[in-house]
Amino acid sequence: MKLLYNNHHQNRTQRMALAGLFVILLPIFVPNLFEPLGRASPTMFSEWNAPKPRHSSLLKIALHRQIPTEQQSELWSPLVSQEWRPCAESTGTSSLPTKSRGYVQVFLDGGLNQQRMGICDAVAVAKILNATLVLPHLEVNPVWRDSSSFTDIFDVDHFISSLRDEISIVKELPSEYSWSSREYYATGIRDTRIKTAPVHASANWYLENVLPILQSYGIAAIAPFSHRLAFDNLPTNIQHLRCKVNFQALVFVPHIRKLGETIVHRLRHPPGKLQASGTEFHKGRIGDSEVTGAGKFTVLHLRFDKDMAAHSACDFGGGKAEKLALAKYRQVIWQGRVLNSQFTDEELRNQGRCPLTPEEIGLLLAALGFNNGTRLYLASHKVYGGEVRISTLQKLFPLMEDKKSIASAEELAKIEGKASLSAAVDYYVSMQSDIFISASPGNMHNALVGHRAYLNLKTIRPNMTLLGKLFLNKSMGWTEFQHAVRNGHKNRLGHIRLRKTKQSIYTYPAPDCCTFFEPHIEFNISQLMVSSSKN
Repeated sequence: MKLLYNNHHQNRTQRMALAGLFVILLPIFVPNLFEPLGRASPTMFSEWNAPKPRHSSLLKIALHRQIPTEQQSELWSPLVSQEWRPCAESTGTSSLPTKSRGYVQVFLDGGLNQQRMGICDAVAVAKILNATLVLPHLEVNPVWRDSSSFTDIFDVDHFISSLRDEISIVKELPSEYSWSSREYYATGIRDTRIKTAPVHASANWYLENVLPILQSYGIAAIAPFSHRLAFDNLPTNIQHLRCKVNFQALVFVPHIRKLGETIVHRLRHPPGKLQASGTEFHKGRIGDSEVTGAGKFTVLHLRFDKDMAAHSACDFGGGKAEKLALAKYRQVIWQGRVLNSQFTDEELRNQGRCPLTPEEIGLLLAALGFNNGTRLYLASHKVYGGEVRISTLQKLFPLMEDKKSIASAEELAKIEGKASLSAAVDYYVSMQSDIFISASPGNMHNALVGHRAYLNLKTIRPNMTLLGKLFLNKSMGWTEFQHAVRNGHKNRLGHIRLRKTKQSIYTYPAPDCCTFFEPHIEFNISQLMVSSSKN
């Protein structure tokens, strides 16, 4: 009897151990089973610890806000002319060299917009070296995991044709250089590879270090290449060329443009005024009289992914579970070496270092004058905390859409699982919007701020330091909050800002990409800067 009991007890213990192991391993082998919970918060079964609104008193009034017609008109009106015009075409008497010095290859890492800037720099370096540029190779980003190539994203024929008077570009190397590939450089030290290019290298550095390799071997491969060309002390024609590449030569492939145009059309002209897209967020009908800026829409780039949340070291209201999850993530990804970790949440917010949550960006938009009839397009890859964290923003803006809510699965098939293609669609839609706003700085923010400034389009840049302090003040009422927000963003609506030393030409296109002008009087804005500095 004792033996039978021991066997029974042992078997029961083994079954319990196996059951426990099964529960632990099940999310790994069947992740979709737990997806609804996993999207809601950083931990399994995280809806139990779902973050609650952190600014309830402001939110309560914002949900029932009434925006005066005059304020609405001012908000949706386009920027006035700033008496300047694009000059990317003004490249002087530039022409192709009589003979190319060889082939230049570049390997670009990062996401779509970092790669976009790298492409512009690659064209400029090829021009500096009088070399032929091989179509840039886009590396697979370990975060986005998208293997899309240059030809998958950009219109190659348009790219080559637009720059035919500037540099020679080939789609692939001739047969005698076919050995020069990513695989070749990954398997050993090669004389034709340059891997020591400093960040923001000068034109002279390329002439002194890359040109000799071109002359010896006929080819030079530069990797890594991101951010490897300076923004200052370059010839005017090189700066103009970078502008031309960024604003004219880089055009998305037709199917990206077609999908983007479809989304834009539906945002401006909702079919039958039915605000329902097969999701739980958009149901019911709304009349034109209730819609602000009928036919207009705003794009919100909500960058609030797990990387950003963890690296900021800020508190986002998810409780101890969230803090622990983000701390563990920091340890795994950066071995705990995150500068912000040494500051308290209050110190970080006072310094404007905390990314805005969906709730906070919603309150910012409401304070600026966007009402609940605003058509808001959400451009983002993945929001940390998922639908639970976005719910407050959806309550403030019930007509909010994204790609999946406004386009069918069939229409999205070509970009499904392709982060770079998805980002390209968002970029296209963002450029067509009446107003663009980004929740926090980043490569997409920088690229769109510069591109829209170049075209004089309204773009709201959140005042992060001001907002950090306002959201710390839990006793502030809605009227005071709204007044502070509006005053703090009067000069942050996309007006041209002159680039300072070391700042990116892709974020601040003036003075390199434009000239100031008046009727019968025209002068380069750089002359204005020189005159101002003397006074």
